[in-house]
Amino acid sequence: MKKEKIILIEIAIDKLTNSIENVVSGDIFNTEVIQLFSKDTRQINKTDWQFNWHGQLKLAEREVYKLVIKDNVKIIQGLISLSDKGDHIYMHLIESVKFNKGETKIYAGVPGNLVAFACKIAFAKGYDGYLAFDAKTVLIKHYQETLYATHFSGTKMIIETPAANRLIKQYFKS
Repeated sequence: MKKEKIILIEIAIDKLTNSIENVVSGDIFNTEVIQLFSKDTRQINKTDWQFNWHGQLKLAEREVYKLVIKDNVKIIQGLISLSDKGDHIYMHLIESVKFNKGETKIYAGVPGNLVAFACKIAFAKGYDGYLAFDAKTVLIKHYQETLYATHFSGTKMIIETPAANRLIKQYFKS
């Protein structure tokens, strides 16, 4: 059996918002998260992404979701790759689109929104909101402070029930 390569999560959680927020105007935009399938690869322009999302879509055990603004579902704001581990959800990869990164980003709150969505899935599956991921060592403290994640061992981190609830309440009002 081929050993799976672990990708360390390295996205900065820029801000926990109520949805996503325009960094210039402060306007809040309602979002939705929609599952992508391998037939949807044309929606992912490779030049807008650091990671190989087409490859994520080809892996049968992974589900890839896109974050979009409700009134503009054709423009992807961020992507997340998840798998069901039977007692928790595992986050393999998360990324904001190129125009939502760095000092000139358009929207803040994309990563937090996607992580909250993953926690919501973990509740829906009966896993009490448990989400696990592997983090770059230099970002472990950052994820503890921003996502309320717990450092488990090595690069492993988990978001437990209370933290998952906090994130979901932040992003999902209903």
